[in-house]
Amino acid sequence: MIPVTTLAGKKVALFGLGGSGLATAKALVAGGADVTAWDDNPDSVAKAAAEGITSADLHTIDWSAQALFVLSPGVPLTHPKPHWTVDLARAAGVDIVGDVELFVRERRAHAPDCPFIAITGTNGKSTTTALIAHILKSSGRDTQLGGNIGTAVLTLDPPKSERYFVVECSSYQIDLSPTLNPSAGILLNLTPDHLDRHGTMQHYADVKERLVAGSDVAVVGVDDSHSALIADRIERAGVRVIRISRRNVLADGIYAEGTKLIQAASGAMLPFVDLDGIQTLRGSHNAQNAAAAVAACLAVGISAEDIRAGLASFPGLKHRMQPVGRRGNVVFVNDSKATNADAAAPALSSYNRIYWIAGGLPKAGGITTLAPYFPRIAKAYLIGEAAAEFAATLGEAAPYEISGTLERAVAHAAADAEKDETGPAAVMLSPACASFDQYKNFEVRGDAFVGHVAALDGVTMLINSATGGK
Repeated sequence: MIPVTTLAGKKVALFGLGGSGLATAKALVAGGADVTAWDDNPDSVAKAAAEGITSADLHTIDWSAQALFVLSPGVPLTHPKPHWTVDLARAAGVDIVGDVELFVRERRAHAPDCPFIAITGTNGKSTTTALIAHILKSSGRDTQLGGNIGTAVLTLDPPKSERYFVVECSSYQIDLSPTLNPSAGILLNLTPDHLDRHGTMQHYADVKERLVAGSDVAVVGVDDSHSALIADRIERAGVRVIRISRRNVLADGIYAEGTKLIQAASGAMLPFVDLDGIQTLRGSHNAQNAAAAVAACLAVGISAEDIRAGLASFPGLKHRMQPVGRRGNVVFVNDSKATNADAAAPALSSYNRIYWIAGGLPKAGGITTLAPYFPRIAKAYLIGEAAAEFAATLGEAAPYEISGTLERAVAHAAADAEKDETGPAAVMLSPACASFDQYKNFEVRGDAFVGHVAALDGVTMLINSATGGK
């Protein structure tokens, strides 16, 4: 735990007592703050009380006495309308922050020089975060991994010299972190997402920009117009920018040329690493992720030799293009984390013959943007609420069946793939949908897929089927 000592002796209001919210409340109390917490869910309030957290309806507190208001990132700050606690805090002139902001304040207070890499972007941030942490750990560094990737940042060990922090940041977390200042900040890409919480694409991009604008070194993917403009803007403001691209040659920065990453400086192009043969970094999207990891690690002083070794040994991210089993020429791939069409595209672009399991709770736009990959689909197996919509989109472009359930889809896809004599094939769960119509989250959905694959006859599992991981 990181005790929040910067608020010792001060009154702090907190709303949201889920996993990260409860961890934040405990860190505040451990640091000596006088915390009053609340949640709309009575069960969460009761759980916090059992952990020694003082609770009270925040309608009833003296807001003028509060030094700070800490809001959980899942609670609306601006759109579709501010949460009622936000209105109360603003009316009293109380600053509103989140757990990542508390972390950066502790870092500044106790170990301002400890390396801190923060990662954001619409797609690829979890893989990039995990890859950077792996490079650092495999090179023997004391490494702390947390944030939006699943471990609350204030549950990590406290900042100290030579301890490296790798933190994935969602747009919600950045919006609540006004003084975010990583040693190296990464913005991978920007495509429309979470617009229900940010209102417009421009506001969403503005929020993401804050992470790199406050960085000592900013690593920015320049393959989309919003990110490219951000790179230019913050560079003019005096930030050192390293541009990365998976599509275009750069005069300065790191770019992909096939499976090779090229490091360019002042027009000189030098090969840095070849990703060919690293199955967990397959595809052009992973070339971008690897380029970002290379740039950030170089920026915090990691040697090229250590970076190359870490890339080569990367085990991959659970639920993201994760090979989980094999039977003959058929590989089974868990890409459950692909919860929208843009996130599914990388996996579909990485295999030539795919028995595709897709569907769930659909998002705006469905799978229309995936049409260029339909020729790779040997057959689609559609599940969940999106099945009929996806069937209509596929039309005559690819064979499909409405399987309904994931278990039935796995069984039918595996049987069809086994009969395929045209060459190697992939049975792939890459849903392009949220999971909430059938599963609690994408992790549970991915674990279910792994379990169904493990139950098939003759499959050699590449991971531990009991945990869904290595």
